[in-house]
Amino acid sequence: MVPLLHLFLLAAVSGLPDTINIGGLFHSTETLEELVFQYTTQTINSEGMILHKTLVALPKRVPPNDSLVASSIVCHLLEQRVVGIFGPRAGPTSPLVQSMCDTKDIPHVETSWDTKQRRQDFLVNLHPHPSTLTRLYMDLVSAWGWKKFTLLYEDASGLVRLSSLLTMFDKKDNPVTLRQLATHKNHRQILRDMRHAGERNIILDCSIETLPEVLKQAQQVGLMTSDQSYIITSLDLHTIDLEPYQHGGTNITGLRMVDPNSTIVEMAVKRWADLELRKGKNLGISPQTLTVSMALIHDAVQLFAHALRRLDSRAVNMRPLDCESQDSWGHGASLINFMKDGQSMLRGLTGMVQFDNEGFRTNIMLDIMELSYKGLQRVGTWNSSGKLNITRLVPPTSVHDSESLHNRTFRVLTALSHPYGMLRESTVALKGNDQYEGFGIELIHELSLMLGFNYTFELQLDNVYGSYNNKTKQWTGMIQQLLKEEADLAITDLTITSDREAAVDFTTPFMSLGISILYKRPTEEAPDLFSFMAPLSTDVWICMFSVYMGVSILLWIMGRICPYEWNNPYPCIEEPEELENQFTLQNSLWFTIGSLMQQGSEIAPIAVSTRMVAGIWWFFTLIMVSSYTANLAAFLTVESTTSPFKNVRELANQNVIKYGAKIGGSTVNFFRDSADKMYRDMYKKMIEEPGVLASSNNEGLKWVKERNYAYFMESTSIQYITERDCEVAQVGELLDTKGYGIAMRKDSSYRNQLSSAVLKLQESGKLAKMKNRWWKEERGGGRCADNVSSGNPSPLNLLNVGGVFVVLLGGLVLSCFVALYELLCKVHETSRREKVPFLEELMAEFRFIARCHGSTKPIRKYNSQEKEDSPPTGEGTGPQNFVRMSIYGDTPYGFNTNMKVPLT
Repeated sequence: MVPLLHLFLLAAVSGLPDTINIGGLFHSTETLEELVFQYTTQTINSEGMILHKTLVALPKRVPPNDSLVASSIVCHLLEQRVVGIFGPRAGPTSPLVQSMCDTKDIPHVETSWDTKQRRQDFLVNLHPHPSTLTRLYMDLVSAWGWKKFTLLYEDASGLVRLSSLLTMFDKKDNPVTLRQLATHKNHRQILRDMRHAGERNIILDCSIETLPEVLKQAQQVGLMTSDQSYIITSLDLHTIDLEPYQHGGTNITGLRMVDPNSTIVEMAVKRWADLELRKGKNLGISPQTLTVSMALIHDAVQLFAHALRRLDSRAVNMRPLDCESQDSWGHGASLINFMKDGQSMLRGLTGMVQFDNEGFRTNIMLDIMELSYKGLQRVGTWNSSGKLNITRLVPPTSVHDSESLHNRTFRVLTALSHPYGMLRESTVALKGNDQYEGFGIELIHELSLMLGFNYTFELQLDNVYGSYNNKTKQWTGMIQQLLKEEADLAITDLTITSDREAAVDFTTPFMSLGISILYKRPTEEAPDLFSFMAPLSTDVWICMFSVYMGVSILLWIMGRICPYEWNNPYPCIEEPEELENQFTLQNSLWFTIGSLMQQGSEIAPIAVSTRMVAGIWWFFTLIMVSSYTANLAAFLTVESTTSPFKNVRELANQNVIKYGAKIGGSTVNFFRDSADKMYRDMYKKMIEEPGVLASSNNEGLKWVKERNYAYFMESTSIQYITERDCEVAQVGELLDTKGYGIAMRKDSSYRNQLSSAVLKLQESGKLAKMKNRWWKEERGGGRCADNVSSGNPSPLNLLNVGGVFVVLLGGLVLSCFVALYELLCKVHETSRREKVPFLEELMAEFRFIARCHGSTKPIRKYNSQEKEDSPPTGEGTGPQNFVRMSIYGDTPYGFNTNMKVPLT
């Protein structure tokens, strides 16, 4: 009976109680870690496979820097009979909690980094020791072949963790540069200094909360290009959005302790999500967003449960502990030993959880991740035994896929050259890209919208575009910056030349132009004394005089031919001795000149033929006078200008006006390399004569306005200047044809994409609109538009008025035929009536006409014997002699054309 009672008492006091309390200390920002702590205990309780007891999680919030509050909370947990305390992760409260746990023999479990080289007796830390991770960073630096690198850290703790990297310092072979991020959120100045210093290999140590902003600002200042390589120390790199950087060609290397694609991770997250759904909430944790801190909390609780299961075989006394007393828990040492020895080894979310004999985590396996255009990809592994297995021994160079420009960041060089690059006018201080505007700035912006890349502008302070120095065998200016890989693109009024094309690549020209001459605007020319003759050309004036004389003579001749133009000069005399013709040579000249002057005269034609001549002449004078008047108005309203020279040849053949170009530019090189001897001679004169090669276009413009000086420059720049400065103008035609392009390093993979985008902008008309805006609208454009003459009007020539002369000639010919017809009709009537031969009468008329003398014509008399059987009415029956007179006139004068006059 006594042995049975003894066994019953042993069973009553052996093993763990049914309910086991564990405490957790969390900061206010560790909400998800606190939930994982609770859900992991609930999962262990629900499955019952690890521990056949009930774990009760007691999470508490502690301030990160208030040790008094933290100690009070720990004492409260000890009074609740906790058998272990988890956390806090970091801060000054963590050593305090560790000290109190050591005093009470309570196991303390941490999940954050700890630089101490010796673990306390009652401490277990699942986070890899910083010295272990530093060895990995050193292996990566060696594998990548970095000769020098920059250590960019957030705070002093990061420098402590990575102090071993400083042992790689060597002034010649492995120089290490230390830079600390700004305490505020703006790190751009530090990152910009790194870019200017040419620092390309960077080890970035900062919290996962700070990392996205640092990467974003690095991209903004041009420190995220294909020239840079990063090693990021955060083990949570896979949890942030890296899509903005995966197409930029930057080599970003990171470490991963949690594989989101592993089955154990997916199952754990699913169990947590199910527990949260029972409460009607969404946990918001996915395998891709699971952080190392959350995974370590899960593994720590699991490890603690395994150790409790082994402690369950012993008699465990669990009682409240008082911080004021000296008592402690007697089973804490056993529980810690169970957690550290190899039998408690488990496979958790962070891999195999094991510890060495000193209490440091061992057999750590980390994935080496690299960012590509497809996202983060594993390129190798590393374990804590020091074995680095990398499938690629050098970091990738640049991305060559079809979307390689998407989210890529370019460093773009520009210069202060109106209107391609200008400082924006603003009442507030501007920084970065916001401080620039212009045609080139807008062009880069349009290309970035089309191709999806980012850009940051840098200013070429000396405004030197780039030329090859034969003495030093080096390029200068922007071309040199590109060759040194200190910039990715260069845009301004940068001319594509054969020399530059051999050193760098250019896109398709976005603007065509040529060299021309900038000179003072031509002065107004004094009007000519005979400027009234300018509306008609000399040929027209000669033809006008010729047709005037011709029509006048023709009218005079036709007046003599046409019988109806011979009239009785004295209407009151019934029996005139002669007839008179009004169209004498003087009257004909007066009639035509009066019509030409639009004044008329007292002479009026009577016959059809002469009226035809007058009508066609009036039509001719109507057209000619109207044309003359219209063109005269144009000549009077347009001011004629004069210039000392009209083209480059006239400029080269004189010695009064000096001329030059921008020193070291493509324009002066055009004269140097030209096949034309005249251009080479001009170059020699520019080189030998001092003070004619300007340092900039602004200086050249100043010389043009202040001196007797002509400046050679690109036509587009001249157009921009003449739209705003009305004192100067372009003289002559273009000397050559060339184009502006965007420069980049030789054999750049993105050249074709940029060229295609430029062509699309040209085809859509957007480039033309941009040029019209920056040339004629912005910054005072269009100011001189009203002062620009459209050119002197051209005098009218025979091609303009030749048709009028043809009509006049045709009318004159037709009128001649009508006049001849009228003469023939009259002669035929007279010959029939007077019984005279037709040819005799016609020849008599021609003889009179041919004499071309006098304006009067005597009346011809005809002798005839009347027939006896036909006496006249009212007369005697005997024969009588009569004289028949033929009066050349018309009935309006009241004369009988068939009068009989007795013979005396």
